[in-house]
Formats: sequence, structure tokens, C-alpha cells
Amino acid sequence: MESATLHFLSQLAANNNRDWFQENRKHYDAAKADMEKLVGYLIEEVGKFQDLGNLQVKECLLRINRDIRFSKNKAPYKNNLSAGIGPGGKSAGKIDYYLQIQPGDQTFLGGGMWETTSEQLARYRQEIDYNADELKAIIEDEKFRTYFPEIQGDTLKTVPKGYSKEHPEIELLKRKQLFFVHRFTDKEVASRDFGKQVLKGIELLKPFADYMNYVLYEQPTEH
Repeated sequence: MESATLHFLSQLAANNNRDWFQENRKHYDAAKADMEKLVGYLIEEVGKFQDLGNLQVKECLLRINRDIRFSKNKAPYKNNLSAGIGPGGKSAGKIDYYLQIQPGDQTFLGGGMWETTSEQLARYRQEIDYNADELKAIIEDEKFRTYFPEIQGDTLKTVPKGYSKEHPEIELLKRKQLFFVHRFTDKEVASRDFGKQVLKGIELLKPFADYMNYVLYEQPTEH
């Protein structure tokens, strides 16, 4: 990524209003083009080991405009650039590789279970109850845990209904969200090999994304 992209986002965070944004539109356009270039590279490279179909860059990029209808924060723009890379793009409704570019060493690559229905959460817990070893083999792998040390997401304060507090996998069962994150410094983002660094993370994240997509969306429902 260009250092100018991080600079623009820093300036936007300090001047988050429509007048400033319109006056600096050309800088936003340059930052967006920089992001499009990175996402295009990632689509091409990820497509070598995962079927992404005919995925287009525009299908991955998230809008910089915030939805402020139900938010107390009325700032009209996000202070980051973001993309969801995976089959079907950002709107596929499945777990993808989420990349967020944000100054202040806040850039991250992440993926996992975040917004789930009660049925999907039940599927996840049923799978963990039946056989947690497959998931644990992925997320407890040394390379994975070294690269993705941060686990984000909410956990139940009590034991989920239908399960014992003595269950050996109770901590996994209590999870409502299971999202892994790797953060990048601004220096790393501005480096020439940043795309390759993100690609390395995506390769490590893929088995987890594949597993969660199967459990939440693809496995047949038992009746």
C-alpha cells in the first residue's frame, strides 16, 4: 500500500465531514485505487489455491460511507478501507477473508464466526459436542496460533442450554463468536511485500474458514 493511503485515512479520521471529503476527493480516489490494486492482486493469488469463481474487485470492496441511521456516531465516513475476499465476495453471506486498512497500526486480516443465526450457532455447538478435535487441530496449530494470536468475539457468561458445565470443550461451546485476527503495523502496510504478507495470512486462515463454512452453511441438517 502507498503511504499516501494511510496519510489520507489519518486525515479523514481528523476531518470526518462531507465538506472536507469532497475537497479531498482526489486523495480518496487515489487511496481507493491503491486498495483496488491490492485486492486485485489477492484475488489473483488466492484464486490459485481456492475457487473464487469470476470474482471481481468491486464485489469485495466495502463502502467507505457509514450507515448512520441507527448510530449515535454521526460521522459520515469510516476511517478505514476494507474488503471481504472469498467466493461470492462481500455479500455472499459466508465466512471470507476480511482485510481492513487503518492507520495507527490498526490494519488487520481476520476471519471467522461473527454474525450467526441461532440455527447456525446450534450447528456449531452440535459439531463441537460431537467432535471438537477437527477444529482444535486447526486453531491450536502452532503456525496458526503464532500468526493469529488474537481471538475476537463474544462468549456466553453462562453454560449454553443443553450442555453441562463439566463438558471438556465448554469454553468453545460458550462462544457466540469465534473470529481470529492478525494485526499489521503501518510500516508493514507501507512495505513493498505487504500483499505477500496478507496472502500468507489468508493461506493459514483458509482451513479454518473452510471448516466454519461447512459447519455453518453446508453440512446437512439433521431432523
